[in-house]
Amino acid sequence: MKLPRIPRSTDVEAITDATPEQVWAVVSDVTRIGEWSHECRTGQWLDGATGPAPGARFRGCNRVGLVRWGRVCTVTEARAPSRLTYRTFGTIVRDATQWTIAVHAAGTGSRIVLSYEMLAMPRWFETVVVLVMPPHRNRTAALHADLERLGEVARQTATAAGHAVG
Repeated sequence: MKLPRIPRSTDVEAITDATPEQVWAVVSDVTRIGEWSHECRTGQWLDGATGPAPGARFRGCNRVGLVRWGRVCTVTEARAPSRLTYRTFGTIVRDATQWTIAVHAAGTGSRIVLSYEMLAMPRWFETVVVLVMPPHRNRTAALHADLERLGEVARQTATAAGHAVG
């Protein structure tokens, strides 16, 4: 039996009423990733970093079903409010993935584009992932839902901040 492979790259996008600045305020704060990601539950800046800048590192803690793992991520590009790119690196398995979140103005809101590219994954480990975490066979729908939640969190945060001030 031939097992399915994990897609080497994926691009998904969603439109939101939140402005690029509002989306950036949420996406650039890795401590808020659990508010919108279906898989990454928590994020924490490392080495004294407090926000995204090239070279800044953070740890993301993930869960799919009963499987839990963490990855140290390094920011490779941060251009507020339009682009955040970071790379994950697994120290034991030596897998690596590059993630990019791009935010584009769209009318009075934003178009959010999420991309990932698998940079390294040993075939044996891919087989384990496919067997243990079937959702990783095709994450397009889940990642699209993440972007919709991201837009909603950004919009609600801005609305709540507006009510608190006004």
